[in-house]
Amino acid sequence: MYIFKSPAWLSEFQYPYSKFDEIPQSVFGIINSNLDKIISDKPEITILISAWNEEINILRCIGSMSKMKTSRPLEIIVVNNNSKDRTQDTLDHLHIRSMFEEKQGCGPARQKGQENALGKYILLADADCIYPDCWVDEMIQVLEKPGVVCVYGRYSFISEPGFPRWQLKGLEIMKDVIAEFRHINQPYLNTFGISMGYVKEFGLKVGFIKTRFWGDDGQLALGLLDYGKIKQVRSNKARVWTGPRSLQRDGTFYDALKARLVKESRRFLANFKKHSPERMKTD
Repeated sequence: MYIFKSPAWLSEFQYPYSKFDEIPQSVFGIINSNLDKIISDKPEITILISAWNEEINILRCIGSMSKMKTSRPLEIIVVNNNSKDRTQDTLDHLHIRSMFEEKQGCGPARQKGQENALGKYILLADADCIYPDCWVDEMIQVLEKPGVVCVYGRYSFISEPGFPRWQLKGLEIMKDVIAEFRHINQPYLNTFGISMGYVKEFGLKVGFIKTRFWGDDGQLALGLLDYGKIKQVRSNKARVWTGPRSLQRDGTFYDALKARLVKESRRFLANFKKHSPERMKTD
Protein backbone atom coordinates (compact mmCIF):
# COMPACT_ATOMS: atom_id res chain seq x y z
CA MET A 1 0.00 0.00 0.00
CA TYR A 2 1.26 3.44 -1.00
CA ILE A 3 4.51 2.05 -2.40
CA PHE A 4 5.05 4.63 -5.13
CA LYS A 5 3.08 7.66 -3.96
CA SER A 6 1.58 9.15 -0.82
CA PRO A 7 -2.22 8.80 -0.30
CA ALA A 8 -4.33 11.30 -2.21
CA TRP A 9 -6.33 12.40 0.87
CA LEU A 10 -3.24 14.12 2.28
CA SER A 11 -3.40 16.81 -0.40
CA GLU A 12 -6.43 18.43 1.27
CA PHE A 13 -4.22 19.41 4.21
CA GLN A 14 -0.94 20.20 2.49
CA TYR A 15 -1.66 23.92 2.41
CA PRO A 16 0.72 25.89 0.16
CA TYR A 17 1.46 28.63 2.71
CA SER A 18 4.86 29.38 4.20
CA LYS A 19 3.87 31.90 6.89
CA PHE A 20 0.88 32.98 8.93
CA ASP A 21 0.17 36.15 6.88
CA GLU A 22 -0.51 34.01 3.80
CA ILE A 23 -3.34 32.00 5.40
CA PRO A 24 -6.75 33.19 4.13
CA GLN A 25 -9.48 33.67 6.71
CA SER A 26 -11.62 31.31 4.65
CA VAL A 27 -9.26 28.43 5.50
CA PHE A 28 -9.69 29.10 9.21
CA GLY A 29 -13.43 29.30 8.62
CA ILE A 30 -13.59 25.87 7.00
CA ILE A 31 -11.44 24.24 9.68
CA ASN A 32 -13.37 25.86 12.53
CA SER A 33 -16.70 24.83 11.03
CA ASN A 34 -15.49 21.23 11.10
CA LEU A 35 -14.02 21.58 14.58
CA ASP A 36 -17.31 22.86 15.94
CA LYS A 37 -18.91 19.54 14.97
CA ILE A 38 -16.54 17.39 17.03
CA ILE A 39 -15.28 19.56 19.91
CA SER A 40 -17.09 19.13 23.23
CA ASP A 41 -17.00 21.03 26.50
CA LYS A 42 -17.34 17.67 28.29
CA PRO A 43 -14.73 15.61 26.45
CA GLU A 44 -13.95 11.95 27.01
CA ILE A 45 -10.77 12.29 24.98
CA THR A 46 -8.10 14.99 24.96
CA ILE A 47 -5.83 15.28 21.92
CA LEU A 48 -2.65 16.89 23.23
CA ILE A 49 -0.07 18.54 20.95
CA SER A 50 3.17 20.33 21.80
CA ALA A 51 4.15 22.96 19.22
CA TRP A 52 7.41 24.85 18.82
CA ASN A 53 7.71 27.17 15.78
CA GLU A 54 4.96 25.41 13.81
CA GLU A 55 2.81 28.29 12.53
CA ILE A 56 1.95 26.45 9.28
CA ASN A 57 2.45 22.82 10.27
CA ILE A 58 -0.03 23.14 13.13
CA LEU A 59 -2.62 24.41 10.64
CA ARG A 60 -2.14 21.23 8.58
CA CYS A 61 -2.33 19.08 11.69
CA ILE A 62 -5.49 20.69 13.08
CA GLY A 63 -7.00 20.76 9.60
CA SER A 64 -6.74 16.97 9.48
CA MET A 65 -7.98 16.64 13.06
CA SER A 66 -11.06 18.67 12.19
CA LYS A 67 -12.17 15.94 9.76
CA MET A 68 -12.04 13.21 12.41
CA LYS A 69 -14.94 10.76 12.13
CA THR A 70 -15.85 9.84 15.67
CA SER A 71 -18.85 9.92 17.98
CA ARG A 72 -16.57 10.35 21.01
CA PRO A 73 -16.65 13.80 22.63
CA LEU A 74 -13.19 15.30 22.44
CA GLU A 75 -11.10 18.40 22.90
CA ILE A 76 -7.84 19.51 21.30
CA ILE A 77 -5.16 21.19 23.40
CA VAL A 78 -2.09 22.71 21.76
CA VAL A 79 0.69 23.85 24.07
CA ASN A 80 2.79 26.61 22.55
CA ASN A 81 6.26 25.64 23.77
CA ASN A 82 7.82 29.11 23.73
CA SER A 83 7.63 29.53 19.96
CA LYS A 84 9.50 32.41 18.33
CA ASP A 85 7.40 32.49 15.17
CA ARG A 86 3.65 33.14 14.83
CA THR A 87 2.45 29.78 16.08
CA GLN A 88 0.31 31.52 18.69
CA ASP A 89 -1.41 33.63 16.03
CA THR A 90 -2.40 30.46 14.20
CA LEU A 91 -3.69 28.90 17.42
CA ASP A 92 -5.69 32.02 18.29
CA HIS A 93 -7.59 31.68 15.02
CA LEU A 94 -8.61 28.06 15.66
CA HIS A 95 -11.48 26.77 17.82
CA ILE A 96 -9.25 24.73 20.11
CA ARG A 97 -7.74 25.19 23.57
CA SER A 98 -4.22 26.60 23.63
CA MET A 99 -1.82 27.36 26.43
CA PHE A 100 1.77 28.51 26.80
CA GLU A 101 4.74 26.71 28.36
CA GLU A 102 7.93 28.74 28.56
CA LYS A 103 10.18 25.90 29.67
CA GLN A 104 11.55 24.32 26.50
CA GLY A 105 10.96 20.66 25.79
CA CYS A 106 8.12 18.31 24.92
CA GLY A 107 8.14 16.95 28.48
CA PRO A 108 7.30 20.25 30.17
CA ALA A 109 4.80 21.13 27.44
CA ARG A 110 3.01 17.79 27.62
CA GLN A 111 2.96 17.90 31.41
CA LYS A 112 1.31 21.31 31.24
CA GLY A 113 -1.23 19.92 28.81
CA GLN A 114 -2.15 16.80 30.72
CA GLU A 115 -2.55 18.76 33.96
CA ASN A 116 -5.20 20.86 32.19
CA ALA A 117 -6.79 18.09 30.13
CA LEU A 118 -10.47 17.33 30.71
CA GLY A 119 -10.59 13.93 29.02
CA LYS A 120 -10.33 10.49 30.61
CA TYR A 121 -7.98 9.46 27.81
CA ILE A 122 -5.13 11.47 26.30
CA LEU A 123 -3.93 10.99 22.73
CA LEU A 124 -0.55 12.53 21.96
CA ALA A 125 -0.04 13.97 18.49
CA ASP A 126 2.76 15.91 16.77
CA ALA A 127 2.31 19.38 15.29
CA ASP A 128 3.97 18.49 11.97
CA CYS A 129 1.84 15.43 11.20
CA ILE A 130 -1.37 14.72 9.30
CA TYR A 131 -3.93 12.37 10.84
CA PRO A 132 -6.46 10.04 9.14
CA ASP A 133 -10.10 10.47 10.06
CA CYS A 134 -10.26 7.08 11.83
CA TRP A 135 -7.26 7.72 14.10
CA VAL A 136 -9.15 8.57 17.31
CA ASP A 137 -11.50 5.58 17.16
CA GLU A 138 -8.77 3.11 16.20
CA MET A 139 -6.54 4.25 19.07
CA ILE A 140 -9.28 4.36 21.71
CA GLN A 141 -10.69 0.98 20.67
CA VAL A 142 -7.43 -0.65 21.82
CA LEU A 143 -6.85 1.68 24.80
CA GLU A 144 -10.24 0.73 26.27
CA LYS A 145 -9.40 -2.96 26.50
CA PRO A 146 -9.12 -4.40 30.03
CA GLY A 147 -5.73 -3.90 31.66
CA VAL A 148 -4.41 -1.55 28.93
CA VAL A 149 -3.03 1.81 30.08
CA CYS A 150 -1.05 2.88 26.99
CA VAL A 151 -1.16 2.36 23.22
CA TYR A 152 0.95 3.43 20.28
CA GLY A 153 0.31 3.50 16.55
CA ARG A 154 2.32 3.32 13.36
CA TYR A 155 3.40 6.13 11.07
CA SER A 156 4.53 6.67 7.49
CA PHE A 157 6.54 9.29 5.62
CA ILE A 158 5.26 11.68 2.96
CA SER A 159 7.53 11.63 -0.08
CA GLU A 160 9.56 14.70 -1.05
CA PRO A 161 12.35 15.31 -3.59
CA GLY A 162 15.30 13.10 -2.64
CA PHE A 163 13.04 10.89 -0.53
CA PRO A 164 10.91 8.89 -3.00
CA ARG A 165 7.97 6.96 -1.66
CA TRP A 166 9.32 3.50 -2.59
CA GLN A 167 12.45 4.08 -0.51
CA LEU A 168 10.43 5.39 2.41
CA LYS A 169 8.15 2.33 2.18
CA GLY A 170 11.19 0.05 2.53
CA LEU A 171 12.30 1.98 5.60
CA GLU A 172 8.82 1.71 7.11
CA ILE A 173 8.75 -2.07 6.63
CA MET A 174 12.09 -2.34 8.42
CA LYS A 175 10.85 -0.02 11.17
CA ASP A 176 7.64 -2.03 11.69
CA VAL A 177 9.51 -5.36 11.88
CA ILE A 178 11.89 -3.95 14.49
CA ALA A 179 8.94 -2.54 16.44
CA GLU A 180 7.25 -5.97 16.54
CA PHE A 181 10.43 -7.56 17.85
CA ARG A 182 11.04 -4.79 20.38
CA HIS A 183 7.44 -4.95 21.63
CA ILE A 184 8.09 -8.32 23.27
CA ASN A 185 10.23 -6.98 26.12
CA GLN A 186 10.55 -3.22 25.55
CA PRO A 187 7.27 -1.85 24.16
CA TYR A 188 7.92 1.58 25.69
CA LEU A 189 10.74 2.08 23.16
CA ASN A 190 8.05 2.09 20.46
CA THR A 191 5.87 4.74 22.10
CA PHE A 192 6.33 8.00 20.24
CA GLY A 193 4.28 11.17 20.73
CA ILE A 194 3.47 11.13 17.03
CA SER A 195 0.75 8.53 17.77
CA MET A 196 0.33 7.48 21.38
CA GLY A 197 -2.48 7.27 23.90
CA TYR A 198 -2.82 6.60 27.61
CA VAL A 199 -5.19 6.79 30.57
CA LYS A 200 -4.85 10.28 32.06
CA GLU A 201 -5.30 9.09 35.65
CA PHE A 202 -2.10 7.07 35.45
CA GLY A 203 -0.28 9.58 33.27
CA LEU A 204 -0.69 12.15 36.02
CA LYS A 205 0.70 9.72 38.58
CA VAL A 206 3.79 9.02 36.47
CA GLY A 207 4.35 12.52 35.05
CA PHE A 208 6.42 13.68 32.12
CA ILE A 209 10.09 14.51 32.49
CA LYS A 210 10.22 18.24 33.17
CA THR A 211 13.48 18.88 31.35
CA ARG A 212 14.44 19.22 27.71
CA PHE A 213 14.86 15.49 27.21
CA TRP A 214 14.44 13.52 23.99
CA GLY A 215 12.33 10.49 24.87
CA ASP A 216 9.85 11.90 27.37
CA ASP A 217 7.10 9.84 25.69
CA GLY A 218 8.98 6.55 26.16
CA GLN A 219 9.83 7.41 29.74
CA LEU A 220 6.16 8.07 30.51
CA ALA A 221 5.22 4.73 28.93
CA LEU A 222 7.86 2.94 31.00
CA GLY A 223 6.32 4.35 34.16
CA LEU A 224 2.83 3.41 32.99
CA LEU A 225 3.85 -0.27 33.01
CA ASP A 226 3.39 -0.11 36.78
CA TYR A 227 -0.36 0.27 36.15
CA GLY A 228 -1.06 -1.98 33.15
CA LYS A 229 -0.12 -3.10 29.67
CA ILE A 230 1.16 -1.28 26.57
CA LYS A 231 -0.50 -2.38 23.33
CA GLN A 232 0.28 -1.64 19.70
CA VAL A 233 -2.39 -0.33 17.32
CA ARG A 234 -1.53 -2.25 14.16
CA SER A 235 -4.26 -0.81 11.95
CA ASN A 236 -2.67 0.47 8.73
CA LYS A 237 -5.59 2.76 8.01
CA ALA A 238 -4.81 4.56 11.27
CA ARG A 239 -1.24 5.33 10.22
CA VAL A 240 -0.16 8.89 10.85
CA TRP A 241 1.67 10.69 8.03
CA THR A 242 4.65 12.97 8.51
CA GLY A 243 7.24 14.66 6.32
CA PRO A 244 10.79 13.28 6.20
CA ARG A 245 12.14 16.15 8.33
CA SER A 246 13.65 13.79 10.90
CA LEU A 247 15.37 11.85 8.12
CA GLN A 248 16.67 14.98 6.43
CA ARG A 249 18.63 15.90 9.56
CA ASP A 250 20.99 13.03 8.72
CA GLY A 251 21.47 14.14 5.11
CA THR A 252 20.34 11.95 2.21
CA PHE A 253 17.96 9.02 2.46
CA TYR A 254 20.89 6.61 2.53
CA ASP A 255 22.56 8.61 5.29
CA ALA A 256 19.36 8.36 7.32
CA LEU A 257 19.03 4.64 6.61
CA LYS A 258 22.63 3.98 7.64
CA ALA A 259 22.22 5.97 10.87
CA ARG A 260 19.16 3.95 11.83
CA LEU A 261 20.74 0.61 10.99
CA VAL A 262 23.75 1.47 13.14
CA LYS A 263 21.51 2.58 16.01
CA GLU A 264 19.36 -0.54 15.91
CA SER A 265 22.33 -2.91 15.61
CA ARG A 266 23.92 -1.36 18.69
CA ARG A 267 20.86 -1.96 20.83
CA PHE A 268 19.89 -5.30 19.27
CA LEU A 269 21.05 -7.37 22.24
CA ALA A 270 19.14 -5.12 24.62
CA ASN A 271 15.93 -6.39 23.05
CA PHE A 272 16.47 -9.72 24.78
CA LYS A 273 16.26 -8.28 28.28
CA LYS A 274 13.75 -6.17 30.12
CA HIS A 275 14.64 -2.62 31.00
CA SER A 276 15.33 -1.58 34.56
CA PRO A 277 12.08 -0.41 36.17
CA GLU A 278 13.76 2.78 37.40
CA ARG A 279 12.71 5.96 35.63
CA MET A 280 14.70 9.10 35.20
CA LYS A 281 13.84 11.91 37.60
CA THR A 282 10.99 14.10 36.42
CA ASP A 283 12.29 17.31 38.00
